[in-house]
Amino acid sequence: MSTEASPATGTVGRDDDYVRRVEAVLFAAAEPLSPSDIRAHAGEGDLGGALDTLVRDYARRGVNLVERGGRWLFQTAPDCAIVLERARDVPRRLGRAALETLAIIAYHEPVTRAGIEEIRGVQTARGTLDTLMEAGFIRPAGRRETPGRPMQYATTPAFLAHFGLESRRDLPGLAELKAAGLLEPLPETVPGSAAAVADDALAQSGPSD
Repeated sequence: MSTEASPATGTVGRDDDYVRRVEAVLFAAAEPLSPSDIRAHAGEGDLGGALDTLVRDYARRGVNLVERGGRWLFQTAPDCAIVLERARDVPRRLGRAALETLAIIAYHEPVTRAGIEEIRGVQTARGTLDTLMEAGFIRPAGRRETPGRPMQYATTPAFLAHFGLESRRDLPGLAELKAAGLLEPLPETVPGSAAAVADDALAQSGPSD
């Protein structure tokens, strides 16, 4: 049970002190933190209760405490995002090849470069994967136990945070993307073309977890 603050002395209760430590750790973090990361700095305590308290406390503020892929971070409240548009350090815009590659990784992870190329129907330049890793959207996810032991790729908590997803289960389906106007067919999308092969593959896919 939380110890009440004394009106006379202003002493803060033990549970309140732990909430403040958790808040400080999350505020200073440069990236989303897992519960074990938070405990490593804030120490042991009722972490679940502390996080619930902070979520409530920040619900109506300009920043909110959110969970993305099992990790916690402060992010700008959705209705205040426009205020920072001019000042925000925006990553360079991703080209179509990078976006297609990122989508394939998100829906099929872990996936190898060969797997990406099979779905897209074209070769994937090494620079495309480098760009996505530099942006912090993908990471190496170990080697597949097949001949040659090719490297596999998966998305990161930063990918979930950037796109406002709690987990990959929140990824939209193909019909939703098209309805929102976010997936336009290319002029060269004809039966048998590379774009048509990619569209067919994505149409049959969904998050694997």
